[in-house]
Amino acid sequence: MGAQYVDLVLLEQSLADTGGSNRPFSDRVTDIAQKTAGSVLFDVRVYDNPGIQRIAAIAYGADGVVAIVMASDGGLASVPVDEGNYVLIAELSAWYALPMAEQINTSYLEAATKLLVEIA
Repeated sequence: MGAQYVDLVLLEQSLADTGGSNRPFSDRVTDIAQKTAGSVLFDVRVYDNPGIQRIAAIAYGADGVVAIVMASDGGLASVPVDEGNYVLIAELSAWYALPMAEQINTSYLEAATKLLVEIA
């Protein structure tokens, strides 16, 4: 599998019987990455955007990067990331890899906001 199957996994998740409860965003992103042979680069909360709650990115080597965006209503969408935005992906990935004590002192919000503008 690969990046081209992300939407298929999103569809599978939407049809799955979850017993009436919603799975956490991070669990869904991890599930997508595992089922499509990708690796999660980051998973961050978005502030000051009325339509978007979260954004994550999954890397697929030579096949590129796919962003997973969670809307304010809980719906998920996938968006391929243009290579011109890999600097923002790298910045968010570097923040995500920091120890929590360092994450507290470093903001990712500017990079996340710019990325959302670029992929919207």
